[in-house]
Amino acid sequence: MSDKVFISGLRAETVIGVYDWERSIRQPLVFDIEMATDVTAAAKDDDLTKAIDYAAISQRVIDEVQSSSFQLIETLAEHLARIILNDFGVSWVQLRVLKPTAVAQADAVGVQIQRGDASFN
Repeated sequence: MSDKVFISGLRAETVIGVYDWERSIRQPLVFDIEMATDVTAAAKDDDLTKAIDYAAISQRVIDEVQSSSFQLIETLAEHLARIILNDFGVSWVQLRVLKPTAVAQADAVGVQIQRGDASFN
């Protein structure tokens, strides 16, 4: 099955970066998240308990980001991917983290990772 649930453009602010000035401010980050699932049971029964609850995942990501203070977005991405895989019954996740204020001449810089069972991708 290759069904996916996605969250696009999720925003949260955090302390992130390696420079001293970055450690003293909060910066915006943007997240795009794709998660592999089989939507058949949820769709058949029209039942949220059988679906990936994207609202709950969104809130958890926001809470984790706002309370974190990693230096690297790579570390934050790994942290969030582990939470999504372990706590939400997701077998595969692709997570894109964008840091829109990192390079003045760019719309954003970032990292994209995939974790979990790659056969769902």
